[in-house]
Amino acid sequence: MAVSAPREVYGTLDLALRIGDLLLASGGGAADVEATMLAVTHACGLSGVDADVTFTELSLQQRYGIGRPASILVRRVKRRPADYAELIEVDRLVQDLLDGTTTRDEARRRIADIDSSEHRRARWLVTVSWGAVGGSLAVTLGGGAVVSCLAFVAACGIDLVGRSTRGRVPLFYQQIAGGFLATLVAVGAAATEVDADPSLIVTAGIIILLAGIGLMGAMADALTGYPLTASARLLDALMATTGVIAGVAAGLTVAELSGADLGRVEPGATGLAQGSAMTLGAGLAAAAYGLACYAPLRAAAAAAAVGACGQAIFLAVEGLSLGQTWAAAVAAVAIGTLSHGIAGPVRVPPLVLIVPAVVPLLPGLSIYRGLALLAEGEDGVLDLAAAGATAVALAAGVILGQYLAQPIRRDGLLTSPPLVGPLLRRQGRRTWN
Repeated sequence: MAVSAPREVYGTLDLALRIGDLLLASGGGAADVEATMLAVTHACGLSGVDADVTFTELSLQQRYGIGRPASILVRRVKRRPADYAELIEVDRLVQDLLDGTTTRDEARRRIADIDSSEHRRARWLVTVSWGAVGGSLAVTLGGGAVVSCLAFVAACGIDLVGRSTRGRVPLFYQQIAGGFLATLVAVGAAATEVDADPSLIVTAGIIILLAGIGLMGAMADALTGYPLTASARLLDALMATTGVIAGVAAGLTVAELSGADLGRVEPGATGLAQGSAMTLGAGLAAAAYGLACYAPLRAAAAAAAVGACGQAIFLAVEGLSLGQTWAAAVAAVAIGTLSHGIAGPVRVPPLVLIVPAVVPLLPGLSIYRGLALLAEGEDGVLDLAAAGATAVALAAGVILGQYLAQPIRRDGLLTSPPLVGPLLRRQGRRTWN
């Protein structure tokens, strides 16, 4: 049904922009957001619509012809913490709209409810979930029960600090505070006679702080031809990572002044028993991260399975002496492929499974080792460079895995794979049925 009245036109554009806002803020790539917004406008009867996506702003315009000015609507993108429950609801709303099972007015009401609704999960349970992420990551790093408990405390503290400063303090300073807090917990453990490796506590904290950085969306934008948005996202990720490094470096300075020895992790050969524990820890960390981001239980369980598989593949490839970067790349390709295949039956966008599954593989260990070496006056630049290479390998590997999964799902046709939004034919703006 064609739409011509100005009120209906702007109502449709506003609906598409609200959907795009939630998708982009959740970590969706610019290509996915643009394709979804255009599909929404097409489903609502608008033709001749152009979209523009940047890191902080979305715009849509409908062209009528030379004799009539275009209708243009712009929306600022709000920074918000990851909320997979909202993302799943938006994904379902878009699919209902494209299938014709809901009207535009009903869709506008639903998107307003999604945007304004309170979280169904208690805030204390979210904090506990973040603590579980920290404790599970400690197991993945090879820590014991004491280290896991201390990492649990540090992760809960990081969440509480981030919640108390969110919206009032720039993300850079939030990351500094989180990194400093995690290191202080390790300093406190080192100052006592507790049988624990403080370096693992710091490393788990670094990984948690890295998990909130939108590197996946930045790499997706860079690979799909959105250099401006990719540059903005990469700069944002770089600033957030720099904040983590600054916070941990400040904590290491406190440790040095107080005479506390935090140690330095030196990874060695992984036996079958230790590798099994690390794989289990990765699965638990992925599930806990999903719960911390308000994912439903079915999605958290699926993320746990994908995360455990990714960790097992990482350990297997690393055992071949191919290096951490190649091991991370191969594991990421597997995670991208598995997530694409599982997302449909679980009824969630692939992003909801990919990000939690990648969290245990983030290069927190390399960052900590590099900073520890620099604090001792040695050359830690190579370790920090290795951390950057691993992060890029993870993001690029996941995107490649999504491409490789396309023939499995689409009868041999290789299409641009969305991490959020319905699977669309980019040129025709139609859904695959």
